[in-house]
Amino acid sequence: MILASGLFMTLVGPFGTGGAPFWTSLAYWIGMMTAGTVLANIIVRLAVRLDLFERRPWLWAVLVALVMTPPQTVVVWAASGLTFQGGLNLALLPGYGPPVLLVTLAMLAITVLTQRTPIQTHAAPGSPAPGETPAAPFLDRLPPKLKGAELHAIQAEDHYLRLHTSHGQDIILMRLADALAELRGLEGAQVHRSWWVARDAVVSAERGNGRASLTLKTGAIAPVSRTYAQALRAAGWY
Repeated sequence: MILASGLFMTLVGPFGTGGAPFWTSLAYWIGMMTAGTVLANIIVRLAVRLDLFERRPWLWAVLVALVMTPPQTVVVWAASGLTFQGGLNLALLPGYGPPVLLVTLAMLAITVLTQRTPIQTHAAPGSPAPGETPAAPFLDRLPPKLKGAELHAIQAEDHYLRLHTSHGQDIILMRLADALAELRGLEGAQVHRSWWVARDAVVSAERGNGRASLTLKTGAIAPVSRTYAQALRAAGWY
């Protein structure tokens, strides 16, 4: 991603870099893209941890871009001066702000769009018939009292996972990201940053106040975040 973006910017030659030697320009743009990506990841991770992107992803992308632009502008100004102008000229600093903001907005737009695809798990070819227990690695982690139960949903709670099953609930110490990797063999999807739901466990879906939710066989209600809503709707979840 960084290499491809750097190569593209080198070939296009925006912001007066078109006349520079190819390898100089490529090194410059790769450096800029790397610096921007590192800064964006730090801010975006903080926003995701605070559940900001779940509510209004595009609004928060714009706000993140506004936060990123000042420090990134200084980096671009310094790198441009040292690489192409033979020194630093403070008078040129304000002129770098608008183009840096545009590039930052474009990068964050890609980030928001890529986060809209839910992680889905699928039943393996030749999966067991309905009523039989599918072979999914995660099922081996079920506590003894839940062994043999039908897994309806997984809900992240801090460092723990709450398991919603046909035999009741229990919690285990595990990250949701690690659990998702072990759910192959079960048909389901991540519907919220802290929920995975088995497709067969959904009995109804509701929408209201711009939000969607899924009611499970046990009566538990799993929220559907706006991040994943469009993709899940397209897949026929509701």
